[in-house]
Amino acid sequence: MSAQVAVVVASVLAGVGVYGVLARRNAMLVLVALELVLLAAGVLLVTAGAHGPDTTASGNVLTLFVITIAAAEVVLALAVLVAAYRARGHVDLDRPADEDAR
Repeated sequence: MSAQVAVVVASVLAGVGVYGVLARRNAMLVLVALELVLLAAGVLLVTAGAHGPDTTASGNVLTLFVITIAAAEVVLALAVLVAAYRARGHVDLDRPADEDAR
């Protein structure tokens, strides 16, 4: 795969991810959109490592760090979402918490 194709794929993934973060109200869908942005970063890191003079494979190693951070972020965020769902009964980000008490 050429570098231009990989950059276009990463740009599309990042664009869809940013749109998902800004347009969605459900917290689960916002998490999925954040994962798309992290995936775009991983694609760019691997592409830079494959097409540049990289003797230490730092693009691939940094991508492993991004995947690890993304996995930790998902675990913590899902725990928070489950706790919020148990307390509020929904995970919509635009509904205030005081509205549920009435």
